[in-house]
Amino acid sequence: MSFDPSTVSVGDQLPSLEVHITRDRIVRYSGASTDLNPIHFSDRHARAIGLPGVVAHGMWTMGTALRVVTDWCEDPSRVQSYFVRFTRPIQVPDGDEGLLVRFGGSVAQVAEGTALVNLEAICGDDKVLGAVKVEVRL
Repeated sequence: MSFDPSTVSVGDQLPSLEVHITRDRIVRYSGASTDLNPIHFSDRHARAIGLPGVVAHGMWTMGTALRVVTDWCEDPSRVQSYFVRFTRPIQVPDGDEGLLVRFGGSVAQVAEGTALVNLEAICGDDKVLGAVKVEVRL
């Protein structure tokens, strides 16, 4: 199905995305992003600063959430701006089981050739992002 800006309406649901995340994936992201903060791969370091254990990168969470929008509008250059408030870190267990993070969104406003999209990211029963707003050029 191709993106048609003329049909975008308030309340439209964007296709959701589910991502399985593991400790291995987070460690690889650390290297790729050059964010080598040990809270992303060492339980000991994470606990030393009051976290329950290794946590996913906020930038990974934010970027993956934004993928919901870019997959929907089929062109990353349509994203004019975005804002994210981090509400809860994603604790990534040690081992191969990992966990599932669900991303979704909906169109909140359409005006003057622009859509405002609200996104959410949920891990288990917890919202891990709050007040995610993406401005998309139609």
